[in-house]
Amino acid sequence: MRRKREAEHDNKERWLVSYADFITLLFAFFVVMYSVSSVNEGKYKVLSETLDGAFNASQRSITPIEVGEHIAYNKETTTETEAPLTPVVIAPRGGEGNITTDVNSFKEIADQFTTALSALISDGLVSINDNDDWIEVSLRDDILFTSGNAEPVFEAFPVLEKISAILKNNSHAVLVEGFTDNIPIKTTRYPTNWELSSARAAAIVRMLTSEGIAPSRLAAIGYGEHQPVVKNDTPENRRKNRRVVLLISKESRVRATIR
Repeated sequence: MRRKREAEHDNKERWLVSYADFITLLFAFFVVMYSVSSVNEGKYKVLSETLDGAFNASQRSITPIEVGEHIAYNKETTTETEAPLTPVVIAPRGGEGNITTDVNSFKEIADQFTTALSALISDGLVSINDNDDWIEVSLRDDILFTSGNAEPVFEAFPVLEKISAILKNNSHAVLVEGFTDNIPIKTTRYPTNWELSSARAAAIVRMLTSEGIAPSRLAAIGYGEHQPVVKNDTPENRRKNRRVVLLISKESRVRATIR
């Protein structure tokens, strides 16, 4: 009779095991929910757009950039016909007859950047300069990164989307240059300003490639604090020196622009 009563007593307390398991699972659930709510917005957008492009976007193919006279083959007449090329023009044959990009078209690209980024230009956050060989798009770090960090902020994505929309319509090489002020930095990830400026340039290159710009057109370069546009003698001047510059070249080969 005593054994039967002891068994009944044990059975009544077994609910504590299930209750403990439930509390453990509930705690894990709230930990996961908290971690999801703390996701970096910049990383989340990159991941979201990458997954969307992989599963929902239509099939894309890289169109080769044709240089020179293009000959198209007509299957019906079995004859060769000349197809006109709009992006390039044939230089006068006073010398070697090299093919160069139309200067007027290159100037139009600079005007497109000025129009697309007019609001930021008015606020002093972006500046556009151009000549016959280069278009310089200078972006203050205020709209791209937080202090001492190379992870793009959420506000940087709309700006890079506008820039990418213009770059998609041509084949020019793009050098992305990172600059800092002269205040030293020494963290585990960025021991000096060299690493910080290079990481920021690489982050912008990564964003451009995620927007569909061919990686073969891009290069990332870090200058640290050693190429200031003004002296680092005031807080305002230091803000001007902290920047990322996109140099769009008339050349289509990125290594030709670096040499």
